[in-house]
Amino acid sequence: MMESVSKPWFAPKRFGYGAGWPVAWQGWVSVLVYVAALVVIIALVPGLKQSLAIFGVTVVFGWIASRRTEGGWRWRWGR
Repeated sequence: MMESVSKPWFAPKRFGYGAGWPVAWQGWVSVLVYVAALVVIIALVPGLKQSLAIFGVTVVFGWIASRRTEGGWRWRWGR
């Protein structure tokens, strides 16, 4: 039977909102795939389509990171 809660890929930020550094290999792979996608988009996609593609890839990466961050994304004050 599958687990209902999977292991986190990213640590929560200590201060602020969002994800911190990757804590699992899957997190590192997702960061590398994101960076590679940005490099390919910048190299191959011209003009406004480039901006839209970067926005789309960033939204997808942010969604994945938010779903895989320990404790989710919320504002943290360093406690």
